[in-house]
Amino acid sequence: MTGRVDRAGMAADGQAVHAVTLSGGGLTLRLLTLGATVQDLRLAGVDWPLVLGAENPVAYAGPLLYAGAIVGPVANRIAGARARIGGRLCRFEANEGPTLLHSGASGLHARIWRIEAAGPDHAALACRLADGEGGFPGNRTIRAAFALAAPATLTLTLTAESDAETLMNPAHHGYWNLDGSTDTRGHRLTVRADRYLPVDAALIPDGPPRPVAGTPFDLREPRSLAKVPPLDHSFCLAPARRPLAEAATLTGASGVRLRLGTTEPGMQVYDARHLAVPPGLGPGARAYGPFAGIALEPQVWPDAPNRADFPPAYLRPGETYRQVTRFRLDRV
Repeated sequence: MTGRVDRAGMAADGQAVHAVTLSGGGLTLRLLTLGATVQDLRLAGVDWPLVLGAENPVAYAGPLLYAGAIVGPVANRIAGARARIGGRLCRFEANEGPTLLHSGASGLHARIWRIEAAGPDHAALACRLADGEGGFPGNRTIRAAFALAAPATLTLTLTAESDAETLMNPAHHGYWNLDGSTDTRGHRLTVRADRYLPVDAALIPDGPPRPVAGTPFDLREPRSLAKVPPLDHSFCLAPARRPLAEAATLTGASGVRLRLGTTEPGMQVYDARHLAVPPGLGPGARAYGPFAGIALEPQVWPDAPNRADFPPAYLRPGETYRQVTRFRLDRV
């Protein structure tokens, strides 16, 4: 038995976009082939979507850029849009001032992924990137496997291979809103990290990790998002990739709770303070304004290729990159 596959519309560049609908374990998930995007996620007994999404795929090239997509092949920022790979200086597309963000316009979020498998409660999508695309070496294949299981658990497994040394650090860029509200500042967030990365004006880490103790970034106990500073920071979960471990808990005022576990050494937290989505794009023609969602993005620490003291983000021929993130939902 296969999962349901439907035509979802057209991307901004005119390519056809399809949707895969999965159901299992108390969850219903709708994926788009554009960016391997989580368009909608529902928990049984809850009347609203738990993620921000758009009905029209064109919105994902505009005000909902990156929302719900797999970003990469290198998520987050690379300072100066350049890095050394295999002893060679590679230059990339600067798309945030002098910085590379989420691998530029040709990144995974903008690609039509191929459906490799689709069952009632699982699906696998793949994307191929040619050598030199986006400035990155290697013919690369990235796969995203989504699986639903009881109790109300979505597991995302990202794998990748390359025929040349390259950089690999993809991330799921979902915006969560567990209340179906216009603002997530009524949510409470816990992040199991005792260090974080302060950033400069360009949002590039400006030094080594610093302890969260005694700072407003101490989220080791639940904190209201209304009482934390502006967030677009990486929290350091571990010094290297590790077995799957709990990383964060997000709880809405409604009592819907997300518990996130990951293998990754870091997690970027972004409060969506710049979000501005006009009416007519979200489900039921909803608008999304600042703080309408919060992004929790497991990944390697930002600008890792330019920091020898950060966990590495290299992928070499013969190796298989593997990242696992688990999203478990319930009501408390």
